[in-house]
Amino acid sequence: MECFPRASPTRVLSLWTLLLGCFNIAGLRPGQSVRAESLDMVKVSAVAGGDATLPCDTHSTQASDVLLLVVWYKNDVPLYSYDGRIKGPTAHWADDVLGGRARWHASSPSSLRIRDVLPNDRAMYRCRVDFKISPTRNHKILLEVIELPEKPKIFDEFDKEVVGVAGPYVEDTSIKLTCVVSGGKPMPRIRWWRDDKVIATLAPVDDGSRLSLLELRIPKLTRDYFEAVYTCTADNTVLVPPLRVNVQIQIYLRPLSVEILAREQPLSVGQPAELACKAVGARPPAVITWWMDERQMSPAAIQRNSDDKNETISFLRWTPRMEQDGRVLTCRAAHIKLEHTTIETSITLNLHYVPIVNLQLGAKLNPNDIEEGDDVYFECIVKSNPPAYKVVWEHDGQVMTHNQRAGVIAGSAHLALQGVNRSQAGKYACTASNVEGDGKSSPVNLQVIYKPVCVATAAVIVGAAINEPTKVTCEVDAFPAPKNFQWTLNNSMGTLEIEADKFTVDTTGRSVLSYTPATEKDYGSLACRATNLAGQQVEPCRYSLLPAVRPDQLNNCTSVNLTDDSAEIRCVAGYDGGLQTSYFVEVWEAKNLVANVSTPLPAWILRGLGSGKMFKLVFYAYNARGRSEATAMRINTLSRLALHTESKAKAAGVDASWALGIIAGIAGTLIVIVIITLLARRRQHPPMQYEAPVQTVKAYKGTIQSTNHSPVQPDDKNPDVVPLGKDYNSARDLERPPEPPPYGSVVSPPVGSSRSSHSLHHHDLRPVTPHTPNTPASDAHSIGTLADDRRSVTSGTFSRRREVVTTRTPLLANARESCV
Repeated sequence: MECFPRASPTRVLSLWTLLLGCFNIAGLRPGQSVRAESLDMVKVSAVAGGDATLPCDTHSTQASDVLLLVVWYKNDVPLYSYDGRIKGPTAHWADDVLGGRARWHASSPSSLRIRDVLPNDRAMYRCRVDFKISPTRNHKILLEVIELPEKPKIFDEFDKEVVGVAGPYVEDTSIKLTCVVSGGKPMPRIRWWRDDKVIATLAPVDDGSRLSLLELRIPKLTRDYFEAVYTCTADNTVLVPPLRVNVQIQIYLRPLSVEILAREQPLSVGQPAELACKAVGARPPAVITWWMDERQMSPAAIQRNSDDKNETISFLRWTPRMEQDGRVLTCRAAHIKLEHTTIETSITLNLHYVPIVNLQLGAKLNPNDIEEGDDVYFECIVKSNPPAYKVVWEHDGQVMTHNQRAGVIAGSAHLALQGVNRSQAGKYACTASNVEGDGKSSPVNLQVIYKPVCVATAAVIVGAAINEPTKVTCEVDAFPAPKNFQWTLNNSMGTLEIEADKFTVDTTGRSVLSYTPATEKDYGSLACRATNLAGQQVEPCRYSLLPAVRPDQLNNCTSVNLTDDSAEIRCVAGYDGGLQTSYFVEVWEAKNLVANVSTPLPAWILRGLGSGKMFKLVFYAYNARGRSEATAMRINTLSRLALHTESKAKAAGVDASWALGIIAGIAGTLIVIVIITLLARRRQHPPMQYEAPVQTVKAYKGTIQSTNHSPVQPDDKNPDVVPLGKDYNSARDLERPPEPPPYGSVVSPPVGSSRSSHSLHHHDLRPVTPHTPNTPASDAHSIGTLADDRRSVTSGTFSRRREVVTTRTPLLANARESCV
């Protein structure tokens, strides 16, 4: 190459061609000729901006042949060369048009590769291959550069570009979407797709505008098009995937249905409840509201949507009230954007509630004019849901039962009282029950008009001193309360009516008489009669007005319960002198007063006495006229050592052997046999008679001054002494003091001379004379007492006489004992 002057690359390439031609000509054998080789054109497509591979076969058919030169031409203009004789980068040459984008690849299959293909790279390319031995080859390659179109764009009917979502549209309206594609060489093909199906196609049309449009029309948008996805694609080559853009159709859907979901449990008044209403089919989700009688309820309902937004459930939490029973509850589902799409459903509330009960007296009855003997009926009006299964009637809080024989006819709705009496007055109520609970009516007071009757069932003894005022209270049971009273005095002078200014009448129906006896003739029997609307009292209240005297001596004092530190003492009271009486006990240890206490009843519980001590107890009664004679007794408290020994003995008895038990059983059996034999013999002998002195009761001798004074005042109290309270009333009733003698007559008040602990009310006393035999019909459980001591008040003298009473003991029914 040094023999050639410096020339351009094109000139050098031409010289190499001339030299190689000379060499080939020189090597030809005689008869060979150079002939032109026919070239087949190869089409190569490449996308603008991509890579293009132009093939060129450099393989020689002769094994010893060597590649010398490869030259590329573009439209017959040298563009690129490769010198196989030179090693290294200098073997490659490229025209500036390629801008370094091309590179020869000698490895099989050999080719020229062009990067970043440009549209002006579109041309006819020729590859010439020179060998050392083989003839030169030429390959033609037509490079087609494909220009891709721009990405499709979608526009709505208002020529507004749609990106991602089209709409929202109203249900049942039409829609038009246009897919627009710009550019592309060759012109692109445009298609609309839905669910991988082609629904519209636009073939390539080269009209010079370089703009392609394809419309999509939907005449009526139904629910099938909700959130449907349409795709517009544009493609003009298979080398790259089609360009595409997606659009989703959004539609406003009206709610299809609404319903109030059923409950397993009924709605109950006063109980928190929850109702659910479900709306289906609305897009966006429906707004649910609750209404009652065309008034919207509190918007406190909770609304929840399903995952697919197709269902909406609203929860109404409220506490039903009684006045809401039977009212219409409505659930409405409305679209947030669409008008006239609201749908609703309603239910009539069927509330369960506790029975509402109203008790009424019979319509024809006058509640202020019901007398004893009238027929009364009540009506129990019950309103309940579910219906009541039971109705109970009550009288003053006590449940009533049907008793036709007693005149009580109780039904589920009515109560009849035949021949009502005063005991049936009071408050009546009825209670109805259902599964919700019990409903009770307000009480209705039944007022039965009846004549006054005396509260005290027996004659009351009133003690009064001459020239001293005494108040006598007449208390009656009547309705309405009496306003008029009449007092009379019956004595030896006859029956006298007491002036009205001597007594008062209060609003409770009680009259208080202030009476002052002046002489002995002013004593006698008082009678009180009251009058109300029902009439005058039939049986008057009677009071025995007697001279007031000191109380009688306490008798039969016994220790009921004695321990190591306490004692319970009871006595039998005598005549109280007709005045309010207090009962005293004095506890003496040697000459020291330990306790002194008074009680309204002759019974005491003494505590804190100490163990193993001896005490003297002094008992007496006291009223306004003075104190009675004293009664004394001695007690010894138990020793704690004795109690301890007794407990040990009991424990030893528990540990006794079975042999001792057998011996004790045999001994007990023999003892029982002996007792039975003695009792049988005793029945065959006549009763024995005993004589006992008769105690007398002091008569009234004017004003009696007490001569027996206690060393300690009755007011002294000991906190360790606990008097018996109201629980001793039963004992007082059993041991009631004898009735005092009526004024101006000879009487015999019974005095318990036997001083036994048995009460006279427990047994039937049958007094007989020595000439009166005891009949077999007498009570087998009766006991006898000494003859009643009778006093005579006439002329200030006393007379005594004897009486013999006979008793029959419980064990010896045939034996009788007499005493004087």
